[in-house]
Amino acid sequence: MAHQQFPHLFAKLNLGPFELPNRVVMGSMHTGLEEVKGGHERLAAYYGERAKGGVGLIITGGISPNFAGRVSPFSAQLSWAWQVKHHALVTEAVHAYGGKIVMQILHAGRYAFHPLCVAPSRLKAPINKFTPFSLGGFGIGKTIRDFTNCARLARKAGYDGVEIMGSEGYLLHQFVAPRTNRRKDEFGGSFVNRIRLPLEIVRKIRAACGPDFLLIYRLSLLDLVENGMQWEETIQFARALERVGVHVLNSGIGWHESRIPTIATMVPRAAFTEATRRIRSEIKIPVIAVNRINMPEVAEAVLARGDADLVSLARPMLADPEWTRKAWTGRRDEINTCIACNQACLDQIFEGKVATCLVNPRAANETLIPNTRAKKSRRVAVVGAGPAGLACAVEAARLGHSVTLYEGRSDIGGQFDLARRIPGKEEFVETIRYFRTQISLLGITLRLNHSVTADELLAPASAFEAVIVAAGVRPRVIPLLAEARARGDSRVVAYDELLLGKVKPGSRVAVIGAGGIGFDVATFLLAPADHSLSLTPAGFFKHWGIRYEARGGVEGIKPEAQGSGRKVYLLQRKDEKLGIRLGKTTGWIHRKMLADQGVTMMAGVTYGAYASAGLEITRGGKSDVLDVDQIVICAGQESENRLFSELTARGAPVFIIGGAAEAGELDAKRAISQGVHLAAELENRLK
Repeated sequence: MAHQQFPHLFAKLNLGPFELPNRVVMGSMHTGLEEVKGGHERLAAYYGERAKGGVGLIITGGISPNFAGRVSPFSAQLSWAWQVKHHALVTEAVHAYGGKIVMQILHAGRYAFHPLCVAPSRLKAPINKFTPFSLGGFGIGKTIRDFTNCARLARKAGYDGVEIMGSEGYLLHQFVAPRTNRRKDEFGGSFVNRIRLPLEIVRKIRAACGPDFLLIYRLSLLDLVENGMQWEETIQFARALERVGVHVLNSGIGWHESRIPTIATMVPRAAFTEATRRIRSEIKIPVIAVNRINMPEVAEAVLARGDADLVSLARPMLADPEWTRKAWTGRRDEINTCIACNQACLDQIFEGKVATCLVNPRAANETLIPNTRAKKSRRVAVVGAGPAGLACAVEAARLGHSVTLYEGRSDIGGQFDLARRIPGKEEFVETIRYFRTQISLLGITLRLNHSVTADELLAPASAFEAVIVAAGVRPRVIPLLAEARARGDSRVVAYDELLLGKVKPGSRVAVIGAGGIGFDVATFLLAPADHSLSLTPAGFFKHWGIRYEARGGVEGIKPEAQGSGRKVYLLQRKDEKLGIRLGKTTGWIHRKMLADQGVTMMAGVTYGAYASAGLEITRGGKSDVLDVDQIVICAGQESENRLFSELTARGAPVFIIGGAAEAGELDAKRAISQGVHLAAELENRLK
């Protein structure tokens, strides 16, 4: 049994008010359901499913104690008794499965995206257009009362405790760090004064809610900004929080304005747990480790090393609500792993949409996507084993249909099989593993190396009642590539030829096309020859300039960018900033990594001939020749939709999803979502 494989992960833990059955915490993550009509009913289903899956403790998304603390004007706030009944829907759903849930109280401070935001000092955040008002004495007193009132109402709603958000650069963190606190009164200046507000809030909540109400404080252990906290100050603060009644310390890593990635897929697994280990040795209360802990063996290693008492998994619980139960029952390979892409969760939150999950579109949509087995099993053919086809085939089989999956290549994965080869995207192999496991468990017939035809699909012997075309895309062949192939010039290649190892990288390379694939190819070309930064925490820390002993973890530390030494030009026709359409929360990372390694990025480029002297280009009316020995074409894709057209013309019951339906910029989020939705609706659509 897996609980024997992971003995630390499934050890019970006494937190004071109650005992947890395991060390798994579903970390705080806002979904956006907190603000939409009917959102608490959907939240109840969302959290209830995770409680049913066996998670030890759930921490909700951040709820503001007052209007000024809202992240945006319409963000969730708990301040009035009439709101209790809405939150009770959530707590009752979790308690129905024997779970425990605490509510996070979050005051955004100068990160609040509205004109009434407040902070310890009138200093505008670099990621906000609004300048905060400085809290006066009355405002500070009201803030303390509002936090206390919020916690009291949370208890009435049935929450088992609260987590006070004191990290990531939000209000309480802004008081503690000299970076944002320039006050001259009793709440500023000395370290003792700077920690006065959060300590007073803890005291008041403890007095109002009693000792049997779990109190977690999320403490920043590594600010990753200049003029942040010193490690010695962090230790003193942790000890003070313990003295005033905090039951558990949760770890916070980085400010939102930090220019160092902390949770994206290129961050090594469990990269920051040394910080938790360091603070754990200084206090007696339990501590929670966070960030990039996504599989049971990773969590077990963190606990076995003594880095923490509990492990926090936020996005992994979006990806698979049964994560805990699967680990407990020896089904590790069945876990739908979080790949830390941020595309459907954080990116959507920052776009004002409800969060979900790229690999699990049902997340936060439990009440919206049909999840009942088909009354009549249908024989279904799915053509293409990329993300769209895999998602559709697996979901259709799970709902009771008989599925045959055709793939022209020798293995499944499609564009994910290319993506996993990019340094920093190694996690994508986990999604392929998940689908491979599900294909076996669900009895899906998999036909590899088989380019199925319309005649075969429509033959009486096949008797398919539906055909789903998910054949994906092929790289667009622009004239520069076509001409090179015609004359046998192997220096001009398509991106898939490079990533699949059919050609070796050059030493001076022009990448034509600066969409997501262009940035990926540039990353591939620039990766250190001997290791990937996403797999080596020491290399990651060195590359980004992180050291625990420095103030804020970065002050005075010079980043040492590590790469292959290749010269890379990243070019695009559009005269706009390169990478502007990359992920909202990760695009800056890709741009910065390439810039730090000396990539020359050029927009508004027209391409000419590729001769012995190099690639001829025109930009801003001026001609130039780039001295390159290889050109990689990343100029978009074309849909593989010929089979769909043939089947449609012959009146077959056929559907098309993913890149086969719409090439454009590759979008795995859209592809997987289309696959899951079509499978869930298939029975009705075939009536």
